[in-house]
Order: sequence, then structure tokens, then C-alpha cells
Amino acid sequence: MNLNFKSLSCLGLGLLGAMGAMAVKKEKPNILYFLVDDMGWTDTGYQGSKFYETPNIDKLAQEGVKFTNAYVSHPRCLPSRYSIITGKYPARDWVPGSNEKQLKGGETTLAVPFKEAGYSTYFTGKWHLASNESLPEDQGFEINIGGGHAGAPTSYFYPYNVRKSGKPGKERPIHGLDEGVEGEYLTDRLTDETIQYLKKQHEETPDKPFLAYVSHYAVHTPFQAKEEYVKKFRKKLKTMHYDGPEYISEGTGQRKMRQDNAIYAAMIYSMDESLGRLVKTLKELGEYDNTIIILFSDNGGLSNRGTNQRQLATTNTPLKAGKGHLYEGGIREPMLVRWPGVTKAGTETDAVIIGSDFFPTMLDMAGLPLHPEAHLDGESFVWALKNKANPNPDRAFFWHSPTGRPHSTGDSNCSAVRQGDYKLMEFFDQGRVELYNVKEDISEANNLSEEMPEKTAEMLETLHNWKKEIDAFKKVKKDKNKKKGKGKGKKGKKVHRH
Repeated sequence: MNLNFKSLSCLGLGLLGAMGAMAVKKEKPNILYFLVDDMGWTDTGYQGSKFYETPNIDKLAQEGVKFTNAYVSHPRCLPSRYSIITGKYPARDWVPGSNEKQLKGGETTLAVPFKEAGYSTYFTGKWHLASNESLPEDQGFEINIGGGHAGAPTSYFYPYNVRKSGKPGKERPIHGLDEGVEGEYLTDRLTDETIQYLKKQHEETPDKPFLAYVSHYAVHTPFQAKEEYVKKFRKKLKTMHYDGPEYISEGTGQRKMRQDNAIYAAMIYSMDESLGRLVKTLKELGEYDNTIIILFSDNGGLSNRGTNQRQLATTNTPLKAGKGHLYEGGIREPMLVRWPGVTKAGTETDAVIIGSDFFPTMLDMAGLPLHPEAHLDGESFVWALKNKANPNPDRAFFWHSPTGRPHSTGDSNCSAVRQGDYKLMEFFDQGRVELYNVKEDISEANNLSEEMPEKTAEMLETLHNWKKEIDAFKKVKKDKNKKKGKGKGKKGKKVHRH
């Protein structure tokens, strides 16, 4: 069911009744999953940004648990989101290098067991997971607003599927938002729709818990923001002082070292406003203290470019690199969880978690049975939220990115594994490995592979065994970025692809 609440004038949601502000005790908690697109490690105030302003996210950080070792399963949007929604590593099913999306109709996504358990399931925003046969409403979400095949909007201003020139965009259109007000901002529109959903759900079925998956297109390109906010940050930019170079050489191109993009700052500000408005609505409805809120990003901030000269959004410093790379800047994300009655306000955890873990964790939080046959690679991290001992301290975490984009984001084909404090990266086309202690060396400045050959060999074997287990290379299509001779070592020696 693809609904547009703005077009439903008969709902009568302008006024809340006397029961509106009264807390309704439910058997199960509500869950609001707030997913931001391309938000980097230091793109929030609580993470140390001096330029961006995120007062609502910072407030959530004060009220919830901050995760310092939260990872995505892939440094790019589509495979990362696939992992979140399925509980699996994307390398199991993804067809990299092709236009085919991996999510098939009928697959058990995290929404399915919630719907079966009597939850109202709602999705809005960026889907970008499947070709035409599978949309959110085919994957357990009863309501879908704006979720289609587009990886980014043609325009952040209505009409969303038309370029400023008036010509249709080449991107796949955003579904369900054909009606609107000229000039309205997409981030605000998705928030408006979600607020209407929350009010309607509370008014009509107050005893029914909800799963609201708010999947913003922001802060992904194109760089477009409300002019009043752009002016605000351009003015602020004049007060900023930056030391060091604006760019440094990295990979096949450059890494941005400053947060000085006023339009991007304005996009972040609007995204933060969205969270604040949703929290305000939950409080007005009396639902706030029965709602789990999870905030996450789908990959690192856009900080790197390759041989092109694309405009960059941000820097993830002190983390190395950004979107597209398996260095920490591409995969380590800001993450917050507020679970009323369970989490302690203002706490921090160094528990290592990954995108595939959300599926079983959310089931666990709601007291629903796990589906291990579905979320094959995910593990619940409720233990971390309850400040208990890690039941699997030796767990290894894996990444596989076989379609590097040296021209676009400056990254190369790579696989990686983290176990304990150590992370090994294998640039398998280049015949080289890198080893870092990411607890002591968060910037990945000191490659320990030669200094610690036994540790390197041990972790490389672990990585190779995992890639063999899931047959990571079985579906790799020819990479259009590959050039003649690529796939060989430094001296022309062919590298065995594990």
C-alpha cells in the first residue's frame, strides 16, 4: 500500500483529542529507526564538529547510548542498506558491477516478523534495494511513502523528479510523492508524512505498536538545501579557522580535510530538524517513553574523490578516507540508541557491531522470536544496551568490496576483517595487505603487517576462509573500471583471488 497522507483530507488529524497527550501502555515497544544517507563519523556536534549544528541528535546522545565502534557492512549505499534490512552480509547475494539489485520479492526482511507480530509497519524515504519486482510494500511494510528505486533524488525541492532546468532527471523517480507544493523540501516532506502517520496510528489504533523506518535521502548528493540555512552557514563559515591543507593525496585521488561546505551543513541541519520534529510529535502523543529510537548512517561521509574533480561533502578525520573505502572513514558510523527503561542516559559503549546486527537486535528488543534462518550474519547486541558482558568476544567482522571506483571515490578493490582490536585489509588485485590496531590507531596511520607477520597471516587466513565459505567472487561481473593488466601484483605476478 503506497499512501500519501497529504492527499487524505478525510483523516481529520488537525486536532488531537484529550487522549492525545496521554501515554498509552503497550505490551510491545514502538521502534523508530532513523537512517541517514552518507552521514560521516564527525558530522554531528556530539562527535566533535565545530561547523555543523545538530542540536536534536546531540540531545538524543545525552539521553541514550553512544556507540563508538558501529560499522556498516559495506562502504556504499545499496549493499549497506541490504545488510541492514536482511541481516546478511551483502557479499552473500550482491551482484556487484551490474545494475541488478539483490533484494528479491518474498525475502524475509526485518519488517516481516514485526508485521506478523501485529506491529504497524511504515517505511518512508530511500529504498534503492531492488529492481521493479520488489518495493517496501512487498517486503513487510504496510505503508510506503517515497520508497522506490532511486538512489538519490533528482531534486530535493518539489517537483522531486524534475531537474531545475525543467527536464526530467535521468535518475529513477521517487514514487508516491507526485503531488506536492512547489518548492517544498524533501527532508521536510518525508518528516511531514511520518508525523501524519504517527498521529493517525495513535488516533486509530493506540494499542498497536509501530515500526517506523525513516530512511532519509539526505545527506546524499545533490548538494541542495533551503536557502535560509545555506545563508546561516555561509555566514558561520566566515568565522571558522582551519589549519593544514584543504586536501591531501589518498588512494587514486584526494581526501578532503575540512568541514566547510555550507550547503552540506544546511542539509545536515534540516535532517537534524527532522529528528527533532519526530521526537516532539512522539512526546505530544505520549509515545516517547514507549518508543525505542535508533539513529545510524548507511556509510561514511563523502570525503574522497578519485581522478575526477567532483565536489566533496565533508571530512571524517580523524578517521581515514570515506565513502567507498574500507578504511575506518568509509565504514565506521555515528550511532545512537535510546531504549526507555533499559539504556542509561549519556552512556557510551565500545561494543563492536555491524549493520547486519540490527535485524536480530530489534526483534530481541521487542521480545519477538529471532529468525536465524533469515538474518544469517546478524547477532543481537542487546547485551551492550544492557551493559552486560559480550557473549561472543572472539567474533570476526567482515567486508568485501570487489568493485572499486578509482575514478569516482578513489578506492580500490578490497576485503577486510576486524577481530578484537585488529583490522586487516587485503587489496587483492594489488597483492598487498595492511594491518592496523584500530583501538590504538584509529587513523590507521601505522601499518603493522610487516611488524606482526604471524598476526597478519592468521587474520588473512580467517578472511580467506570466510570468502570461500560465502563464495564471494562467484557473481562478480566484469568491472568497467578495470584496465588491462589490473589484477596483477606489483611485479606482474598474478594474484590468486581468494
